[in-house]
Amino acid sequence: MTKTVSLSVARGTEATGMSLQDFNVPYVEGMSVLDALIWIRSHEDPTLAIRYSCVNANACNECSVMVDGEVIYACTARLTPKGAKVEPLEGKTIIRDLVTDIVPTKEHLAAALKPGR
Repeated sequence: MTKTVSLSVARGTEATGMSLQDFNVPYVEGMSVLDALIWIRSHEDPTLAIRYSCVNANACNECSVMVDGEVIYACTARLTPKGAKVEPLEGKTIIRDLVTDIVPTKEHLAAALKPGR
């Protein structure tokens, strides 16, 4: 029998409002929160918006989220038998679900196009 854990995942957008959705995920000791999120997207809900790229795109920090109120990389956060609450980064514009705008404000195209630059 496979052990499962509950993952509460923030869903929605700033425009529609955010809410938590619970998922039961198969638990294997040592698995990461990112492993669980990928499992959810592959087996339960393909509409779950998450961001990650790991070493494939040489863009580490893409999977930054809030896990139980702490900012952490989802790929290094270990899931525990008690489960976890996963939310988007605080203070960032939420695009959808766990995906936030992580580009520094000064690097946005709109900022670059301002007169006097």
